[in-house]
Amino acid sequence: MPDSRVPRRRRFLVCEPRHFAVQYAINPWMHPDTAVDVDLAHEQWQGLIRAYRAHGHAVDAVDPVPGLPDMVFAANSAVVVDGRVFGSLFHAPERRPESLHYETWFKAAGYDVQRPESVCEGEGDLVWTGRYLLAGTGFRTTREAHREAQEFFGHPVISLTLVNPYFYHLDTALFVLDDDNVVYYPEAFSPGSREVLARLFPDAVLATHEDAMAFGLNSVSDGRHVFIAPKAEALASRLADQGYDPVPVDLSEFHKAGGGIKCCTQEIREILS
Repeated sequence: MPDSRVPRRRRFLVCEPRHFAVQYAINPWMHPDTAVDVDLAHEQWQGLIRAYRAHGHAVDAVDPVPGLPDMVFAANSAVVVDGRVFGSLFHAPERRPESLHYETWFKAAGYDVQRPESVCEGEGDLVWTGRYLLAGTGFRTTREAHREAQEFFGHPVISLTLVNPYFYHLDTALFVLDDDNVVYYPEAFSPGSREVLARLFPDAVLATHEDAMAFGLNSVSDGRHVFIAPKAEALASRLADQGYDPVPVDLSEFHKAGGGIKCCTQEIREILS
C-alpha cells in the first residue's frame, strides 16, 4: 500500500521565530507568564525546515518583525489557491499588524492580494482540499469571510462550526491528507458539521482527543509524507497503516502559544497547469 501514496512537491512560506514569545492570551493554550525558550523554539523550527527540504519541498521566508511574537504562525497570514492570495484580518488586535508584512512579501513576490473585509485568519480556518475550501468558524474567521473567499476564488466554500475553544482554528482540528481524504477530530465540530464531514469524507481518518491535544491535527501532508507532532503516536500509527509515511517533527515549544507544524506553514499553491 505505501507505494500507492504519491508525494507532491510543495512550496511553503515560513517566518523565523526570532521574536517568538507568549505575551498575551488569545486562546486557552496561552498564558502570559509562560516562559518561552527562544533558542529551543528556533532549533525546533529549523528542524521543520530541514524536514521539508529533505523531502523535496521548497521553502521561502518572511522576515520576522519585532513586537509581533505570533508572526511565526505563517498559516494565518493568507490562503493561496491557483496563485491567488486572499489575505487576513485577525480577530485579535495584537495580531492585526502581521497582515501588512505578509501582504508586502506577497506583493514583492509578484502576487496580488485581496484584503478581506471580515475577520479571516488565512489557512488557520480556510483549508483547500483540491476541490473546495473547508472553512472554519465559531472562534475566529466569520461566515462573512467564507462568502468573501467563495466570491474571490470561485470555488465552493463549505462552512464548518468549531465548538471547542482548544481547537479554535480549523487547522487544529482537521488536515488534508491528499486529494481524496482528510483527518479530523469529530468532537471539535458541531453535530451538523460532523454530519457534513462524514458525508464528504466517508473514509476519513478519525482522531481521538489525545491525538488532538497532542497537536496531531496541526499536521502537513504532501500526499505521502505526513509531518506530525511526535506525541501523536496513535494517530501516526493509524496513518502508517493507511500507507502514509509519518515524519515526526517536534514543535512543542510553539504549543505554548497554541500552534504547531501547520500553524508555522503557509502553502503557496500556484496556478495548476
